[in-house]
Amino acid sequence: MFKFTRLIGLTRALVLILPAALAACNTTGAPPQPVAAAPAVDPMTAERYAAVTTDRHPVPGVDPATLKPRNVRQLVDYATTEKPGTIVVDTNARFIYLVQEGGKALRYGVGVGKEGLEFKGMASVNHKAQWPRWTPTPDMIKREPERYRRWAAGMDGGTDNPLGARALYLFKNGRDTLYRIHGTNEPETIGEAVSSGCIRMMNQDVIDLYSRVPVGSKVVVL
Repeated sequence: MFKFTRLIGLTRALVLILPAALAACNTTGAPPQPVAAAPAVDPMTAERYAAVTTDRHPVPGVDPATLKPRNVRQLVDYATTEKPGTIVVDTNARFIYLVQEGGKALRYGVGVGKEGLEFKGMASVNHKAQWPRWTPTPDMIKREPERYRRWAAGMDGGTDNPLGARALYLFKNGRDTLYRIHGTNEPETIGEAVSSGCIRMMNQDVIDLYSRVPVGSKVVVL
């Protein structure tokens, strides 16, 4: 009788202990945090910055998810006394404005020159080129010989050329300023002050601007 009573006691103890043991083995942390959905990509932006396969050289697409909204080509309100068709380069804000009728402008995000290397003032588009040849200036070669000396004789246009798909050549009083509005194969630099003075644009944007701006157009660099 004593053994039977002891067995019942042990069984009851196991019944009480077992759930606690199982609970200890089944420890769970805090519930997983919900994963935020990726922001929706504007279809128009995706189209504007898609790869270009019909040009002389292929232009890689720009992932719209990596674009800052401020740098995306867009029509904006723009009060100015400049006539439609004028290019206004705001180096501080890092935008190009192509003045339109009715107080509007097409705005493009740009990269600008490093401090002390910027061009400012009035100029005009004296020449335009598709997939332009690039030659570093003597000052560029002097500042960074290891980087630029090997291209002293020039580099043919192409996907590796730092002038990108298009270039607008800025002249002042009939003389070449050596400054350009041009494309770039480094779209991540748009919005930054990184160039040797020139104004750089995403290739898709400079192709668009090139198609809208005739030779002789006025350029104002603020």
